[in-house]
Amino acid sequence: MIRCSAGTAKVLGLNNIKADELPTTAYLMVGEHCKFNCAFCAQARESRSRTNLLSRVVWPEIHEQEVLKGLQIPEAQKVMQRVCFQVVQDGKALEEAKSYVRKIKSDNPAMPICVSAGPRSLDEIEDLLKHGVDRVSLALDAATPEVFAQAKDGSWQSRYDLLLEAAGKFPGHIGTHLIVGLGETEEDMARIIQDMYDKGITVALFAFTPVKGTRMENSVKPELEHYRRIQVAHYLIRRKFTRVDEFVFLRGKIVSFSLPLDQLWEYLSDGEAFRTSGCSGCNRPYYNESPREEFYNYPRSLTPEEVKRCWQELITNLDK
Repeated sequence: MIRCSAGTAKVLGLNNIKADELPTTAYLMVGEHCKFNCAFCAQARESRSRTNLLSRVVWPEIHEQEVLKGLQIPEAQKVMQRVCFQVVQDGKALEEAKSYVRKIKSDNPAMPICVSAGPRSLDEIEDLLKHGVDRVSLALDAATPEVFAQAKDGSWQSRYDLLLEAAGKFPGHIGTHLIVGLGETEEDMARIIQDMYDKGITVALFAFTPVKGTRMENSVKPELEHYRRIQVAHYLIRRKFTRVDEFVFLRGKIVSFSLPLDQLWEYLSDGEAFRTSGCSGCNRPYYNESPREEFYNYPRSLTPEEVKRCWQELITNLDK
């Protein structure tokens, strides 16, 4: 058995849920009840959350043959641009993930596959790549060691060092996750984003989402205006339109990108900055929000009205 996000199961013809936005990546979860105890995670060691949750998303358990068969149906192949394994650190899940990767590659050698996991060494990362994985994501999550110590288990420095070593040895194949709203400042987040791209590491940006049963269930989500500033900082850095050293900060908050507003609008007017970031083909619908809320990360192209709303959220507190 393997866990499959509810939206993925819909695309694979395995359920009939109603969803306005569907995933363009097949999200599969291997393992259950992590050995780590991250304060925000439903799969954490001491979490009281439902075992079929990761962030807001429900991951029903489905027989692996049904999932593999679903990936082959023409309707799914028109939609799914890659497969992404979320590997829970339970001691055996990484080996299980490799087995699933082999089976998928056997049926569809051209399908890109990424694995979000916690490998402990360069050898483990290399082994994943040899199995046919094109990208390995090692989630740093926290922008600073201090925030990491409050929200996660283990060592920020050890994870950071492994990220840099991996990016140096396997250029173009390494990514990380960063979560906005764990207690960092906007400057903290912008600077670690710049650092990651300088080292060739792709960043997938998330908004903190309180989940019932976790240690942070009563913490507050980041305000949209705050998240928009980080999104735009990420986009400008990723596209090399500017660098973090050109930003202006006031008590840790971004107050200027040091760009004229008309030039900033030119960079942002297509809405791409406000879409889901990470691996190609990854859109993660409803991972950080309910269908009744405005998206933190839009899983599709934005309408002109949505772009204007994001723009207004962005510039509310910027120096003009």
